[in-house]
Order: sequence, then structure tokens, then C-alpha cells
Amino acid sequence: MVIKSPEAFRTISEVSKDLSLPQHVLRFWETKFAQIKPIKRGGGRRYYRPEDVDLLKGIKNLLYNDGYTIRGVQKVIKENGSKNVLFSNNKAHTKLSQKAFTDRENSYISEQNVHTRTGQSLSDNKRKKLMDVMQNLVDLQSKISSK
Repeated sequence: MVIKSPEAFRTISEVSKDLSLPQHVLRFWETKFAQIKPIKRGGGRRYYRPEDVDLLKGIKNLLYNDGYTIRGVQKVIKENGSKNVLFSNNKAHTKLSQKAFTDRENSYISEQNVHTRTGQSLSDNKRKKLMDVMQNLVDLQSKISSK
């Protein structure tokens, strides 16, 4: 087996093995995400640049690990740019996780009758402690996914 440099272009079969995804999924994602633009050579053979592979890893992470839908990932890319979805960019991944967590938190807070249904509410101190614990979980998740 030949070891390629990190800057080398990859074929669809190499990317498929690297990401543990079938080739047809990669082709499908090309139709859903305009940012994925492999170079096509003779006979339509695809060659992915390192940036394409990092973007695919980031998309896979958002879809498979963070529970986003394709439309959700499209929205994240539209709002934050594809550079912030690159899997190798851990700070951007953490930032996206934090934003997603904050968005979820806001949707929970905005739900009406939550406190009246449960008869409970959190004090500011307990809420802050809970948010700290949740932030630690987000940080741990980003560390785990970067390995």
C-alpha cells in the first residue's frame, strides 16, 4: 500500500475507506453540498483535494455524531461558511457545537408552560452550574471526535 502525503489528491475509493462511507453516499453529498467539488479527470474519475476530504469529515461528523439533518448542515454552512465545518478545524467544530447547544438551550427556555407543567424552575446558580457541566461535555465531545 502506498502512503500518500497529506496534500495529495484522493480517489473516491480512498476517501470512502477513510471515512467508512459507501461511495454512493459521497456522490449523493456532492449533489446536496455545492461546496464539495472534486476534480473530475478522464472517464469522470473523481479526485478529492485535502480541503474536500476535511469538509466531508466535518459534514459526516455533523450528520452522524451531532444529529444534524442534511438541511441542517446546509444551513450551518450557509450561516457559518464551509471553512467552519472543516473537521480538522477543532476550534470551529467546538464553536459550532457551542452554538448548537446555545440554540437548543434557547428553544428549551422559550417553550411555554415548561415550568408550570413540571412545577420546577432552576435558580440562576443551578442554571450556571448546569451550563458549565454541559460545556464540559461539549468540550469532551470535541476532544473525542478529534482523535
